[in-house]
Amino acid sequence: MSIAIRDVREHELDSVLALNNAAGPAILPLDAGRLRAFYEHAEYFRVAERDGALAGFLVGFGADSGHDSDNFRWFHERHPQFFYIDRIAVASRRRGGGVGRAFYADVQSYAELRYPHLACEVFLEPGTDPALLFHGSFGFREVGQHVMQSSGRRAAMLMKQLCSYPWVREAYGARLPDVPWVGAPRVAAFEQHVDQRATGT
Repeated sequence: MSIAIRDVREHELDSVLALNNAAGPAILPLDAGRLRAFYEHAEYFRVAERDGALAGFLVGFGADSGHDSDNFRWFHERHPQFFYIDRIAVASRRRGGGVGRAFYADVQSYAELRYPHLACEVFLEPGTDPALLFHGSFGFREVGQHVMQSSGRRAAMLMKQLCSYPWVREAYGARLPDVPWVGAPRVAAFEQHVDQRATGT
């Protein structure tokens, strides 16, 4: 069956929370308050639906979002412009079925119109080789390692250059064509920031 990627809906937050906290050590746990903050402020917060059921979710933030993640700050201190994948979770029964690849294709399609780089991290623990291989197959490369202050966990910090961005920026600036597949940012404040950055105000 096909995979549908779409923006999360408010009534799905409880299911997203359960999915996150059942995902195991590869992803940090969440509480309802933190998830609500993601819903209200994340530039990208989309879910995958398969066979009528929630199959996963992905949350992302632009470099100027003010996101308070420890790993996000690591990237922000070293790179001026990037789109950050804060977390992705796929339901255990759906793993290996293409949901993760569908998410990464979708988030790259969104990010490459707006940012020069895509960033994320993978925790370096036993059993993470499949995650590193997955990201490597998408063109991510390690640009450093970071130990999180809050948990003491070490992560490989990964980035991917988005080759379409320079052409899109030169051709359209921050005013992208109004076509459905481009997808608008979820957060109105982000749209205002992009306008200010384009005009220099």
